[in-house]
Amino acid sequence: MADNTPYKTCFLPKSKEEEEEDERIYKRLKEIVATLPTIKGWSSNPMYQYQGFWYSSDLVGVGPLAVHDHFKAHTTDVLLAATPKSGTTWLKSLAFAVMNRKSHPSLDGRQHPLLKFNSHDLVPTLELRLYNNNHNGDRIPNLDILLSPRLLATHMPYTSLPQSVTHSGCRIIYICRNINDTLVSYWHFFNRVRSKNNSSMGPITLEETFEWFCEGKSEYGPLWDQALGYWKGSLDRPQNVLFLKYDDLQEEPVLHLKRMAEFMGCPFSSMEEKEGMVDQIIKLCSFENLSNLAVNKTATNHLGVTYDAYFRQGKVGDSMSYLTSEMMEELHHITEQKLHGSGLTL
Repeated sequence: MADNTPYKTCFLPKSKEEEEEDERIYKRLKEIVATLPTIKGWSSNPMYQYQGFWYSSDLVGVGPLAVHDHFKAHTTDVLLAATPKSGTTWLKSLAFAVMNRKSHPSLDGRQHPLLKFNSHDLVPTLELRLYNNNHNGDRIPNLDILLSPRLLATHMPYTSLPQSVTHSGCRIIYICRNINDTLVSYWHFFNRVRSKNNSSMGPITLEETFEWFCEGKSEYGPLWDQALGYWKGSLDRPQNVLFLKYDDLQEEPVLHLKRMAEFMGCPFSSMEEKEGMVDQIIKLCSFENLSNLAVNKTATNHLGVTYDAYFRQGKVGDSMSYLTSEMMEELHHITEQKLHGSGLTL
């Protein structure tokens, strides 16, 4: 892990016995993954199916299994969850700014962490960054060293989260996005990852992406099943699961940011609202501001992909420039079938 990541302390040296135990844990998990169903992946490595969902062996390694078995949630945790390419970067930025506004009140100054780090470095994704053996080696992170409340993230489905998450009372904020826009954003992003990981591989066509997506074979897919899991969780446990839609957040950012803050246990005071704190956070975390920061133009993530790949458009309805009417009709049909009777619309 890069030395400048704020959560590097999670990987301080362990005793020889502890390191050997971590190696045994990951060896066992690799053996389990080797027995799971696989398909051709987006890169040269296959995707495996775990508990009904698909994961790239090169992007996450055995991270989902390690999270399921070893992550211990705290009651005070806030876990940000999302379908990939549905506003994760924005949600992380907003939540980080809200949670840390007391320690970083000068949002317009040059010292705010969001001006120096990408939000994925400030709010690490459990299975991608912290428990990913491909990234960190065979090491279980010591997350107890992080100050409370901990702000973490995941793309894993609700049904695959550790019992400690659903039993501890920790809070989960989930965001999803219009299916069409998610698909197009997904296509653009994974072609960036694909070219970075293997320059000899050509880009994936939109038609091929569409076919895999409709079959539920996208990263962390089927997307509909993932969204449904968190939707049902929000209905069963509304005090613990907040369900957000990217399109709604775009349309009424003030309303939904205040909802987030209250849900996280740190609502805005009347004085903060009067002083414009809500608007300042929205401005700080805006697409226009974040996408123009040097760190988000030049810095790279753990895959070596420049962070500007996370800031392509951010517009609602962008997919209409790419998808044919037949594609949109088929996606609409699948979505209606998958979500029928749930009360959820995507």
